[in-house]
Amino acid sequence: MPVATLRIWERRYALTQPALSASGQRLYSADDVRRLALIKQLTDLGHAIGRLAPLDMAQLQQVASTHANALAATQKPGRAAATAPPSHGRFRLVVIGAALDARLRRPALLRRLGPAVELLGPFEDAAQAAEALGDVAADAVLVHVPQLHAGWQAAFDADAPALAALPKAVLYRFAADAVCDTLADAGTQLLREPQPDAAIVQWLQGLSTAHPLKVTPAFLPGAVAARRWDDAALADIAGLSSTIACECPRHVAELLMQLSHFEAYSAECEHRSPADAELHAHLRRVTAACRASFESALEYVARHDGLLLPP
Repeated sequence: MPVATLRIWERRYALTQPALSASGQRLYSADDVRRLALIKQLTDLGHAIGRLAPLDMAQLQQVASTHANALAATQKPGRAAATAPPSHGRFRLVVIGAALDARLRRPALLRRLGPAVELLGPFEDAAQAAEALGDVAADAVLVHVPQLHAGWQAAFDADAPALAALPKAVLYRFAADAVCDTLADAGTQLLREPQPDAAIVQWLQGLSTAHPLKVTPAFLPGAVAARRWDDAALADIAGLSSTIACECPRHVAELLMQLSHFEAYSAECEHRSPADAELHAHLRRVTAACRASFESALEYVARHDGLLLPP
């Protein structure tokens, strides 16, 4: 979570009361971190921070459970992906600011974003973006504005009505607290410069909860469905707070990790030993089918327990 956003939330809504170290650094408890992480997930999904702030952890988990069940209700039977991908197939990011666009197009950052992200731009401002895009559908907006002034949000929405409702992040250097408060309340992600590339990547990954950057094909005989979660994501899932005494989310996540490793092992054997290729191909397909089933099981457990899974 960007420090600027956290400070605004603490100042306006008293989300946490962290202790202070001898040097004045804030010290957050594990409960504080879990609560803040869940609130951040829910705001990324469109919930207003003002409504979430007064809720305790049990109430926040109920909101998460309701949201997860609502997502599940919109799914079609047999679908492997958690949510519907953008209709145009790729995640389209509108980039406003020439320097920002040049940064995003550096090879190292492009590799981290992946081929599923399409950069639209650069544009000098919102008005130019709106005129150039026309009817082209986009999924999010990333803006570089060195100085943020009062009325920036209203001017942006007036200049580009089609972009007004899209998730936005603003890279800025100077801004008054009141301006930051207004933008944060409107759901705009604030990224105060300098920010590492990881902050931009994390913001985009957070958006993929609603618009996945990778589309997972359904499992078919003879085909191998791609993994929904890598080892890092499964480790995060295993560590999520759970109200289930038997810790099913952790156990299912660990089983998924083991299945994924055996699936990869079978794929390597398939290439190393041509004589046994048919056997190893069969093992890989069977393991992939089991892994896909356990991914669905993990999603079911998460809905039951009100947990929000990473994209």
